[in-house]
Amino acid sequence: MNLVIDVGNTRVKIALFEQLEIKHQSVFLKEDLLKEVEVLVKKKKIENAIISSVGRITKKELKRLGTFFPLLVLDNKTKIPFSNLYKTPKTLGVDRIALVTGGVNWCDTGVLIIDAGTCITYDYVNENDEYLGGAISPGIRMRYKALNNFTAGLPLLKTASPKNIIGNSTKNSIHSGVVNGVLAEIDGVIDQYKQLDENLTVVLTGGDTNFLAKRLKNSIFANPNFLLEGLNNILNFNITND
Repeated sequence: MNLVIDVGNTRVKIALFEQLEIKHQSVFLKEDLLKEVEVLVKKKKIENAIISSVGRITKKELKRLGTFFPLLVLDNKTKIPFSNLYKTPKTLGVDRIALVTGGVNWCDTGVLIIDAGTCITYDYVNENDEYLGGAISPGIRMRYKALNNFTAGLPLLKTASPKNIIGNSTKNSIHSGVVNGVLAEIDGVIDQYKQLDENLTVVLTGGDTNFLAKRLKNSIFANPNFLLEGLNNILNFNITND
């Protein structure tokens, strides 16, 4: 079995893969990483593992994890199954590398991967498995927080679907502005990419996948586990090409 570890700023997602199928999945706080992995190792036979971290993880933690199984630490030097044409490859986040790898293995057409999480990232890989880049914009929660942080009188609200495009109160106006703004942005970006690639496949992933998927006008494939699957693909690629 392959173990995939995705370390965020506060939480960690892990998944156990048997070939391409997820057999186990869990989410926990970052400080519980070693404890959770130790428990898992006692229950499951893990042959190889990969870790991707956008949050801080210490060398001591990595060394400890490496005592449990062969561990691949994803960075910009890791072997990947696509041509990276990004002009600043060293600044490309490991999460985006994993998402693009997932796109390469998803289908034979050009793929736009939209990750709706803390930030909304757009990553495009063409039919020749060439990664060209994309975009980064604020995510839904970041937009709500920005309205509260950078103004004197606007409240911090929980994410909610607006009842109408016209907000008839301050709260409804915020919901309309944030949610409809995000939807208009995503649909608009998809439309622009379709003008560049008429055979485009669009994948939506990330924490806000379920909230956004049915509200978008464009046809998309919703897959909340796309990053985890991409990490597993990178691990398998490196095992095969080692």
